[in-house]
Amino acid sequence: MTAAASPPEVLRAPLVVEFPFTRSLGPVQSAFLTGLRERVVLGVTTSDGKVMVPPVEYDPVTADEIRDLVEVSATGTVTTWAWNGEPRPQQPLATPFAWVLVRLDGADTAILHALDAPGPESVATGMRVRIRWATDRVGAITDIACFEPDDTPAAPTDAPQASPRAAPHDGVFTDAVTGIVAEARLDYTYSPGRAQTAYINALSERRTVGERCPSCHKVYVPPRGACPTCGVATTDRVEVGPAGTVTTYCIVNIKARNLDIEVPYVYAHIALDGADLALHGRIGGIPYDQVRMGLRVEPVWTEGGRHPDHYRPTGEPDADYDVYKELI
Repeated sequence: MTAAASPPEVLRAPLVVEFPFTRSLGPVQSAFLTGLRERVVLGVTTSDGKVMVPPVEYDPVTADEIRDLVEVSATGTVTTWAWNGEPRPQQPLATPFAWVLVRLDGADTAILHALDAPGPESVATGMRVRIRWATDRVGAITDIACFEPDDTPAAPTDAPQASPRAAPHDGVFTDAVTGIVAEARLDYTYSPGRAQTAYINALSERRTVGERCPSCHKVYVPPRGACPTCGVATTDRVEVGPAGTVTTYCIVNIKARNLDIEVPYVYAHIALDGADLALHGRIGGIPYDQVRMGLRVEPVWTEGGRHPDHYRPTGEPDADYDVYKELI
């Protein structure tokens, strides 16, 4: 009996998707973050007299702009919580901690942050906590390093003279924080699946393969493992190209970080010969203002590259529009 062949190994690799961007702050958010830098917590008073922490710029009930800043306490009460036994990178604490919603004394809403506690048995709704300030503060929510248990009881609501009710604040600080960089980032392990594993492996051999639908007979490049039109599996591999036709394109005038390409340059949808789906690639070897629909192009590979660096003109006559109009 002949042993069955082992299926090809499906690729897996770590992948990082990040999009850091700089955002400006209005007067309310600017005062809030600048206050954290100075170890002051500010909220805002809404039209119905409630104090919101963190503050917002528009009243959630009337949608009116609100700027009445008030200072609240650095101590508060846990309203609810959840234990995090396996902290992830970039989370507030490296050791297990509790996510808590804390209503600071003087506020009517709760703020979400981490509570440094030895275990879930030491956390409870209603427990008193206080802010642990970061040593180095820059005007960000991370200026609150975390919360920690506190023995100070909340002031009784029937004793106004001792109430921790918020006090007015003009929100004026020197060297106010006017903008922040938002570090949007996802770290995960990605597997392209059977079909795209074969596609990527073929690229390493400077070949482009797609898969044909057994029902409608369209050839998809890159392959998806199933036909999006017929909903059936695609297993018949077809080598396409290497040349193709520009179906549509755009001129890029903004230089991306860590991308060593001078602007302007052209990115295009390219229908490789034999494919029924256009893929995208950069066009080179021709002035950007001479790229056009119907231009015939071929891939240019760099030494050791696992995919074409760009596509350049083949010198052939342009393709007739009727040839590629269904692939735009």
